[in-house]
Amino acid sequence: MAPAEDLAPTAAPSDPYTAHEKRHRIFSIVAASSGNLVEWFDFYIYAFCALYFAPAFFPKSDSTAQLLNTAGVFAAGFLMRPIGGWLLGRLADRKGRKVSMLVSVTMMCGGSLLIACLPTYAQIGAWAPFLLLMARLFQGLSVGGEYGTTATYMSEVALRGQRGFFSSFQYVTLIGGQLLAVLVVVVLQALLSEDELRAWGWRIPFVIGAATAVVALYLRRSLSETASEASRSHQEAGTVGGLFRHHKAAFFTVLGYTAGGSLIFYTFTTYMQKYLVNSAGMSIKTASNVMTFALFVYMCMQPLFGALSDRIGRRNNMLLFGALGALATVPIMSALNDATNPYVAFALIILALAIVSFYTSISGIVKAEMFPPEVRALGVGLAYAVANAMFGGSAEYVALGLKSIGHESAFYWYVTAMMVIAFLVALRLPKKPSYLHEDR
Repeated sequence: MAPAEDLAPTAAPSDPYTAHEKRHRIFSIVAASSGNLVEWFDFYIYAFCALYFAPAFFPKSDSTAQLLNTAGVFAAGFLMRPIGGWLLGRLADRKGRKVSMLVSVTMMCGGSLLIACLPTYAQIGAWAPFLLLMARLFQGLSVGGEYGTTATYMSEVALRGQRGFFSSFQYVTLIGGQLLAVLVVVVLQALLSEDELRAWGWRIPFVIGAATAVVALYLRRSLSETASEASRSHQEAGTVGGLFRHHKAAFFTVLGYTAGGSLIFYTFTTYMQKYLVNSAGMSIKTASNVMTFALFVYMCMQPLFGALSDRIGRRNNMLLFGALGALATVPIMSALNDATNPYVAFALIILALAIVSFYTSISGIVKAEMFPPEVRALGVGLAYAVANAMFGGSAEYVALGLKSIGHESAFYWYVTAMMVIAFLVALRLPKKPSYLHEDR
């Protein structure tokens, strides 16, 4: 790998890249993306295995109540994200992006290993759900810092004029982590009976997650640093005071459109498997298969929509996201509720995910372009984490809660309202970003 200073922002915008530097930058994107995939696999395997391990950690009751409990723990993990966004964002801005990414993947490894080894409620009583909660809080802390640091790193290392395309690989691997989680569950469903999955089979994905995190740690050790010594030694580097003193408007703009983006993303990804089972009445296996193929197509969409943003601008991408999301959410969710044919359900989910792709493909770069390098990881990570804790992590809990009281359709309108807000906030985005376009 090239030394750290080779990737620091020293070249003028008009300077061409050498072939050597292009190779190093692309390798860095691949290496960072690989670690990102493992991080998100570890985090999402919880959501996809919840249908099997819910009875192991919570007292026997109806299936909706058990899913509500596991969704509550899932949401609680998001509450740690703002702390993780602040802690690891500060670390990334002061000590470097690479150090922060190494810390986050190590924390995720520990959380997965703990869940894999947890005794059940029948064995240790209330300690079981308590320890499950603690493991998820630890993982939430890790992911809270992971997103901001990785988004910052990939936006900084991407090639000028193609930043939307290359930065989209953050969500390629984020979605890839979800897809890998679904695929592992599908393979286990083929190899084990449902009783075996509920008894012990659900632990296998968490063991895999812990093991692959070690591989991610090795890959990230080879990364070059993108933050310059000047930005790391800046007196306001990684400080909340510096962020809000000079970049308060940018922070709240990012917070606004991330709230809607996170909510609709989790609605049509992690929650959708449960929605197809619990509301549309599909079998667990059918729902898993539908989501496996849907996530694969969604993953492949990201570079295309990222490249589109390089041509039409991030602001136009975001405006299309907000407008189409507001118009299409209620019709798509209503149609999915009545969908008995898995092919129809697949087509509807792909339509929804295409709309979401206007946002997710450029999620990292559109945030990074709002902040200078000395507070970039903190600004991106903290705004993202706060919005996720409030809206993304609560998506399943709100949806299941409204269903339990007989008002499931109210959730569709809730998502729609947040899409309207995302559109209005996107109007505030500058046509030309103030930062990052000047780097490298």
